[in-house]
Amino acid sequence: MSQPSLTQLEKHDGFVARHIGPSDQEISAMLQSLGVSTLEELTTQIVPESIRLREDLALKPAMSEHETLQYLKKLAGKNKIYKSFIGTGYYDTITPPVILRNVLENPGWYTAYTPYQPEIAQGRLETLLNYQQMVVDLTGLAIANASLLDEATAAAEAMALARRGSKSKSNLFFIDEDTHPQTIDVTRTRADAYGFETVVGPVTDALKHDYFGVLLSYPSSSGQVNDLSGLIAALQERKTLVTLATDLLALCVLKSPGELGADIAIGSAQRFGVPFGFGGPHAAFLAAKDEFKRSMPGRIIGVSVDKRGNKALRMAMQTREQHIRREKANSNICTAQVLLSNMAALYAMYHGPQGLKDIATRVHRLMAIFVAGMRAKGAQVDTKAFFDTVTIDVGAVREQVYMRALSNKMNLRLIGDSKLCIAFDEKTTRDDVKVLWEVFLQDEAEGLSIEQLDALYAAEDLQDVPDQLQRTSEYLSHPVFNKYHSETDMLRYLKMLENKDFSLTHGMIPLGSCTMKLNATTEMMPVTWPEFGNIHPFAPLVQAQGYLDMIHELEHQLKAITGFDAISIQPNSGAQGEYAGLLTIRKYHESRGEGHRTICLIPQSAHGTNPASAQMANYRVVVTACDKEGNIDFADLEAKVKEHADNLACLMMTYPSTHGVYEEGAKKICDLIHAHGGQVYMDGANLNAQVGLTMPARIGADVSHMNLHKTFCIPHGGGGPGMGPIGVRAHLAPFLPNHAVVHLEGPNPGNGAVSAAPWGSASILPISWSYIAMMGGEGLRRATQVAILNANYMMKRLSEHYPVLYTGRNDRVAHECIIDIRPIKEASGISEEDIAKRLMDYGFHAPTMSFPVAGTLMIEPTESESKEELDRFCDAMIAIKKEIDNVQSGKWPLDNNPLVNAPHTLADITEMDWNRPYSREEAVFPMPGQKANKFWPAVNRIDNVYGDRNLFCVCPPMEDYAA
Repeated sequence: MSQPSLTQLEKHDGFVARHIGPSDQEISAMLQSLGVSTLEELTTQIVPESIRLREDLALKPAMSEHETLQYLKKLAGKNKIYKSFIGTGYYDTITPPVILRNVLENPGWYTAYTPYQPEIAQGRLETLLNYQQMVVDLTGLAIANASLLDEATAAAEAMALARRGSKSKSNLFFIDEDTHPQTIDVTRTRADAYGFETVVGPVTDALKHDYFGVLLSYPSSSGQVNDLSGLIAALQERKTLVTLATDLLALCVLKSPGELGADIAIGSAQRFGVPFGFGGPHAAFLAAKDEFKRSMPGRIIGVSVDKRGNKALRMAMQTREQHIRREKANSNICTAQVLLSNMAALYAMYHGPQGLKDIATRVHRLMAIFVAGMRAKGAQVDTKAFFDTVTIDVGAVREQVYMRALSNKMNLRLIGDSKLCIAFDEKTTRDDVKVLWEVFLQDEAEGLSIEQLDALYAAEDLQDVPDQLQRTSEYLSHPVFNKYHSETDMLRYLKMLENKDFSLTHGMIPLGSCTMKLNATTEMMPVTWPEFGNIHPFAPLVQAQGYLDMIHELEHQLKAITGFDAISIQPNSGAQGEYAGLLTIRKYHESRGEGHRTICLIPQSAHGTNPASAQMANYRVVVTACDKEGNIDFADLEAKVKEHADNLACLMMTYPSTHGVYEEGAKKICDLIHAHGGQVYMDGANLNAQVGLTMPARIGADVSHMNLHKTFCIPHGGGGPGMGPIGVRAHLAPFLPNHAVVHLEGPNPGNGAVSAAPWGSASILPISWSYIAMMGGEGLRRATQVAILNANYMMKRLSEHYPVLYTGRNDRVAHECIIDIRPIKEASGISEEDIAKRLMDYGFHAPTMSFPVAGTLMIEPTESESKEELDRFCDAMIAIKKEIDNVQSGKWPLDNNPLVNAPHTLADITEMDWNRPYSREEAVFPMPGQKANKFWPAVNRIDNVYGDRNLFCVCPPMEDYAA
């Protein structure tokens, strides 16, 4: 009897078969149902020969999960964790273990999707509402959004909000020069793209000219706390809108921006329990006066009511968003930082208002003691009033002091030629203060006593902050911030929230264009290793060698997969990648004396972020038509290219198309654009259907973003984090983003940044690195082929019951398909929304609804779902079609049937009177086997219109809790 070879035995430890859902037998069965024998045969039928790869991807052989973790541990070991006193908006923090284990490391939280289906997202919507309440309370402003990408981009968004809201006719925007340098950098990049002029100077210059908006810092980057109320009032007299960049922990002891009169406040929630992560991901916040609520960027969570009249939460005012308003949207934001804003809100809830005040007061007290000791010994401390940061002028001995700090494994911040800046945080200790005294004062530090100096402060707290700036107003008084201070209570609260949310732990999330695939545990584990989590983004690079090696390897992997010559990791979302790519094209044209090229052609079928991003790059959008097959209408495109040839900047296209097919003429389209002096931007949303089969560069793209939170397995996190690196051809490489603090090799030195950190949300990059390393070139190609197989298998099964809107050659689709509900609605009155809500009763999240075509559902199964799960979903959709037939035939009335009443909750089936023409069992257990494993929606269908007309975006009032 023959024995398996060693090579065959070793395959058991391979990751590929664990990532790809269907077994070999299931793949064979699905292929047979499609009338083909092999995956290669199916690929040949679908992918146009002109773009098909003949060679293998130039990647290293696949590693096992164990080998991958060992290798990453070795890389992580190259990072050196020093105590950080750098500040600049990034602070060390303690993540409460109950939040670390039960949220950040919990797939029930990190694999959920953006809450567009709120009935099965009430848990994280509640936490986001708490986040908004936290920001509103601490900033003293009326309304806050549910997070932005980082503090620097929040400042840029505030500038755009100021331009929309200001009555000033000025085109000037003022930035306080004592603002974090990365914030100035990103804001100036955005201003340049918009055509705004920026002035950076001391706050005393803010009244020298008329400005539409002003960005001031409170506290400042160097640590100074100024009373800005008089300046704010004077600016507002001139119709100038004032934004304060601020710090949430500082606002626990400092008067709020709202009390100072500010119009807008921005900042980062990072220090509320979210690690450095070499730059991210972190949740930024933006709060504003009530009058700006319909102009605010990003998402806002609001309170509405469900069908029973009970309070329920949803994303409010969704018509403001880019997928509906397109280039007229308030922002291009598609991915926020939901997982991280949830962590920050939970941190505030766990500590409560008194706990946060204690942390803030302790940080300030340690700094005050340090400063008192320094001044007692004659040191020149420039910062007069401060919270946690001071600047010290040490003159000619600056380098020696800095190096003494390094020898004690401490990082300080260099300012100018003679100064050092020191920032304290939650992890700063008494011993740190003693060591810093010795670093600065050497032998003169002898005799300084923390205990003696502390006793001097005990009588009068916060004497290093002017009396008029000390906070006396209440914050976080809502019960939710005062209930969960024990670990038992917090653990149960987290579990209760998690149980309300549908995630990949429950079943398939078949969202077209969103690629909700396996986020493997092995990929996720390194994210919370201290060696990756505890490094400041501006630490000396010699301390981050493991990070740099990993990033360099990831860049090599992405180049091999896309065919591009250079990669920028900086954009920290897909939409940021679009924006960065368009700025790169813009700078390229300007370098050739063709800055007049400002026309951006975008097909009707494009993602809404495309036109919104083009508008942010100050491009004029010209929409091109699609033909009846859903492809770019070449004749219309050609006519518009010729019409705008002299001013053509670029075409934005998605491949495979947004309609889910491989367009045959892609190369021809790219050639047409290039022939008329334009560049081709390829939206990377559908890259999961390219990897190993074709490449953006091979098709003809000049630049493309790569959604690492889609194709490369970073989880969606309930609406963020994401990452959107861009790849470019060699001629565009000099025009990629650079960074004001950490200068990057490759891009031109003068290029501005698009994100706060030089490598974006670096701490989640190990996820994508691990995925590619464990799959290898052969595994990645197979994953793409199985994603296509799964989509075509489902399309074939569903096409017998629902019309499929678009197919490509040989009547195949790519990795997703669109089913058309419009004829069904016309015949029966049942809409795509009714189907989406009814799917919840069957135990599924709905497909993408009404995108890219209104009245449709777009389904993408990915490669990670087994045939059993695909069949379960198809069976549910087929059963729903039979229910629709019952409505159409008159068996069930249009206003009282399982679809229009969906989703059904426990409240429905426990009510005494059941006045419905279908049984309770049909309502909640429509599929066999559901009784053993039922996901219950937390609320009934939510009234969207009510929530928008009665906008309420903070925690319910106190009387609700009392009731």
